[in-house]
Amino acid sequence: MKNVMNSSRHIIASIFFWFLIVIAGTIGYMVIEGWNLLDSFYMTVITYSTVGYGEVHNISKAGEIYTMFLIFLGVVLGVGFYLYIASAIIQFMVEGKIRLIMGRRKLDWKINRLKDHYVICGYGRIGRVLCETLKDAAIDFIVIDNDERLRPTMDADRVLYICGNAADEGVLLKAGVTRAKGIVAALATDTDNVFLILTAKQLAPHIKVMARASGRGSKIKFKAAGADFVESPYEMGAIRMAQRIIRPSVTSFFDQAFTSKSKDIQMEEISVSASSPLNNVMLKDSGIRQNYDLIIIAIKTSDDAMMFNPSFKTWIKAGETVLAVGEPKNLKLLEKALNP
Repeated sequence: MKNVMNSSRHIIASIFFWFLIVIAGTIGYMVIEGWNLLDSFYMTVITYSTVGYGEVHNISKAGEIYTMFLIFLGVVLGVGFYLYIASAIIQFMVEGKIRLIMGRRKLDWKINRLKDHYVICGYGRIGRVLCETLKDAAIDFIVIDNDERLRPTMDADRVLYICGNAADEGVLLKAGVTRAKGIVAALATDTDNVFLILTAKQLAPHIKVMARASGRGSKIKFKAAGADFVESPYEMGAIRMAQRIIRPSVTSFFDQAFTSKSKDIQMEEISVSASSPLNNVMLKDSGIRQNYDLIIIAIKTSDDAMMFNPSFKTWIKAGETVLAVGEPKNLKLLEKALNP
């Protein structure tokens, strides 16, 4: 990238230098011979370029000396200038092409190494915000979008991406859908999302699918197509606005708890590993409240049942997920204990 920028600067500087000589030569003929602007400019160009069409007017001895000086500049500097411009342009084009190819290969290399990642289909308003949140949470993902105009945006956002049809089997396989943990269907229309879900489930029946629906009526279609979770941003936005009016304090708390950048409080779900020292230990004996200063608000069992506000006699078991609230640093410590 630095070499490309240097080449472009050299080209601009060389063109500026060429124009400076032409302007100086034109002024010289106007002063020495008293010619008008057009004749002086014409004489300068044909002399400096060593074309040699002949003088436009009879020329004086001083003009002959000045003309020889311009011819010398044209031979010594002009030819070198044209060669340099040509080589600089070629270098600019070649380096830009190489940079593009190497950048794409680097992306492909990173994509091929992904595992247990998420495939985000669509980088519109919803998809971009979703990717920013996943990036903050250090979750691996790859974006698929067929709009070539979004390439500079995705490059600037430093996300892994593939430009192509998200419903195409080849594109999904290239994105590692068979190795992915989940896929998000956030394309422009419900029809495109339904077709995407059908294709993804055919390639990877195990994959978890989350779909963006335009309204309530579309949720049934998405569920029938195989979506595990269906969300309507418009419906969620309306509910959120209503909750902001009805329960402003509760809403503010959840806003803070679900923001990964918050330093005061966060809410996190942590899976329990069989190797955890807290496996098969009661909550009252776990020391979570005393040692980590955290509050356990719920435990999701291995059969997806949710126990809200579990009692102190509840056992922590492998395969379950603990939902805790507290400071981010303490949540990380608990994660190391529950899932070492």
